[in-house]
Amino acid sequence: MDTDQYLEVFLEESREHLQAVNDSILQLEKQPDDLNLVNEIFRSAHTLKGMAATMGYEDIASLTHKMENVLDMIRNHELNVTTDIIDVIFLAIDALEDMVGSIQEGNDGKKDVSELVQRLDQIENGKQAMQTEQYATAVEVNTVQTDMVGLDEFQVTIVEQAKDQGFSPYQITVELTNECILKGARAYMVFESLEDHGEIIHTDPTVEEIEEGNFGQSFSMIFLSTVDPEMVKEIISDVSEVKHVEMESLITTVSEEHREESVPEGQAPEAKQEAATAEKSAPAAANHASKTIRVNLEKIDNLLNLFEEVVIDRSRLEVIAEDMNNQQLTDTVEHISRVSSDMQSLILAMRMVPIDQVFNRFPRMIRGLAKDLGKHIDLEIIGADTELDRTVIDEIGDPLVHLIRNSVDHGIELPEVRKQAGKSEEGKLTLRAFHSGNHVFIEIEDDGAGINHEKVKNKAIENGIITRAEADMLTKDEVANLILSSGFSTADKVSDISGRGVGLDVVKNKIESLGGQIAIESQPGKGSIFSIQLPLTLSIISTLLVDVQKEIYAIPLSSIIETVILEKDQMMFAHGKKVMDFRGKVVPLVSLATVFDVPQQEQAETKEHSVVIVKKGEKLTGLIVDSFIGQQEVVLKSLGNYLRDVFAISGATILGNGEVALIIDPNELMPK
Repeated sequence: MDTDQYLEVFLEESREHLQAVNDSILQLEKQPDDLNLVNEIFRSAHTLKGMAATMGYEDIASLTHKMENVLDMIRNHELNVTTDIIDVIFLAIDALEDMVGSIQEGNDGKKDVSELVQRLDQIENGKQAMQTEQYATAVEVNTVQTDMVGLDEFQVTIVEQAKDQGFSPYQITVELTNECILKGARAYMVFESLEDHGEIIHTDPTVEEIEEGNFGQSFSMIFLSTVDPEMVKEIISDVSEVKHVEMESLITTVSEEHREESVPEGQAPEAKQEAATAEKSAPAAANHASKTIRVNLEKIDNLLNLFEEVVIDRSRLEVIAEDMNNQQLTDTVEHISRVSSDMQSLILAMRMVPIDQVFNRFPRMIRGLAKDLGKHIDLEIIGADTELDRTVIDEIGDPLVHLIRNSVDHGIELPEVRKQAGKSEEGKLTLRAFHSGNHVFIEIEDDGAGINHEKVKNKAIENGIITRAEADMLTKDEVANLILSSGFSTADKVSDISGRGVGLDVVKNKIESLGGQIAIESQPGKGSIFSIQLPLTLSIISTLLVDVQKEIYAIPLSSIIETVILEKDQMMFAHGKKVMDFRGKVVPLVSLATVFDVPQQEQAETKEHSVVIVKKGEKLTGLIVDSFIGQQEVVLKSLGNYLRDVFAISGATILGNGEVALIIDPNELMPK
């Protein structure tokens, strides 16, 4: 069967099921007796296994099958949920995510999961209590599959039965020294030394050939034992003239998978049970399917691109209707404008996806970080259904990861420190998203130690970021925002979590490249809030059109504070630069005609200047233009490969009269 046509659906649904398992496992850790959660996890794992087997991804099917076995024991009250079991299942989910990711990148989705399979086997065989102690040794022992060592079907069955009885199968390769003359005798001594510690079920070459010494300097065997592998190596190494001993754990993943595939679907009790479960949930799924369809994002992007052309033509029609002064044409154009505005809202809404797609990775991440750092952290997520443009969603994940890691590492204190400070031993981290106007706000709030303003101030002075005089003028929030400066870090020690001082400025730059802003509020001893402001969408933006000589430029409204008519005698100079007084604050002035080297036209000397006050964080700049044209929604178009990285220009747009207007990036025009 050609499965390529189903690959996209498989990847999409696999990610959904893995996320569902992730979420449910986190809840199960807090509510270990909730069998409904176990059933939900089981259903997702079972569906994933079925899809993977159908698509031919055997490693995924094999690992999910092992997970199913453990989950089945939990729901049948044969196994209690423990932290160790949750940890192993999380590791299995990580491996499954890696494999799905590999398939998405065009690879075969294969991964060595033998160690995980072995650990799940140990749990299934009731050895999870011993797992932690054994794992340290197990990771030092390589693995090999039964079909690679020449075992026949009978010997594989023996291995399976031995594992059920608590034995571990190993392939042991013994190398004798080059000086060894009586190789058969030494091999016999090796066999004899192992006699009391397990059972040898296979040798290579045969036992007869080994006893006669008909082999090179090494021979191998399959050994079943309950003894620690390190001890087995020591026992063999104690035999004279043994040069090297290599042990590998033997796994039966492949053969077991084949065996499962050979079982007719109708004869598997487990399959029947799950089919019944699936049937029970089928009506709800069918109802859901009747209301939604999956659409490739690329198709929506193409639709949006086409609509952007409609927006440009709409602007042209508006100009033509105004020029012709025809009432019927004007009415028709107004109707088209209303309909196209509704269409624009609908298409943009189709690109909107809940921010939960980014937030859903954090509960798991914080669980791991808290465990590594020895902290207790309660994560609260508010507004996960807040929608944001898909492009922004794809880009905002990494900055959020860094900010959250920073809060967990530097913000929230250790339990004993919190206790001494009169706080609950469990720190609280709140992740909040909400709409406001044409923006989405994301806040990361912690109730940790807050930012030490004096320490930040001194470090900034030490690093030459500000002077002592400037530091004394800063507010507490302005001081807190200094930690977003390049290379800034107050960490006393470098950790793997954060603290190298190379991250927060990158976070800030990334957010600003998305047209957003970041601000910090912090109170020593009470905690900090990192607040991110992002535009709802990046493709169609509201701008102020301005005129500079004969050229038209578009300035994003999101950056504009105010427009000002500045009398010529109100313009001042500081250090040879033009400045103005804006509400008691000295604001530098930048002439767009000078910045973009616009050819000067002959015109009468004006007594006043049109100035657009733009902001970047706390910084303000006045952009001198010739005149304001008006507000307009424009379609942001790339300048293409030949005009990359043009200073202070983020793109271009086509206006209603067919002219091209460049869209200004005000952030680039701020004084450094």
